Amino acid sequence: MNSISGTENQALSRTVLELDVNNHPGVMSHVVGLFSRRSYNVEGILVMPVGNGETSRIWLLVNEDERLDQMVKQVEKLEDVLAVHRHGAEHEVFVRLEEFFL
Repeated sequence: MNSISGTENQALSRTVLELDVNNHPGVMSHVVGLFSRRSYNVEGILVMPVGNGETSRIWLLVNEDERLDQMVKQVEKLEDVLAVHRHGAEHEVFVRLEEFFL
């Protein structure tokens, strides 16, 4: 098996990253910019304010590969990111959205 086919097989596995962030203009740009600069594709994004709106929760559906652990570490270093949680692709937020659109 060559490295290209190995990468394709790994790309089929997905993970949901749940980020708690400070809510102000530019936060989403910083988060997705980090992924973009590293050529890491984001398959889905959902953002909602939490409580009084001072914080927001971002859910990112991403392909899981050997770079994901490093990406999570980089996201955790962003100033406005308060917490990062990893979930399986079966996380209800995207499962419900897929049901809605299918």
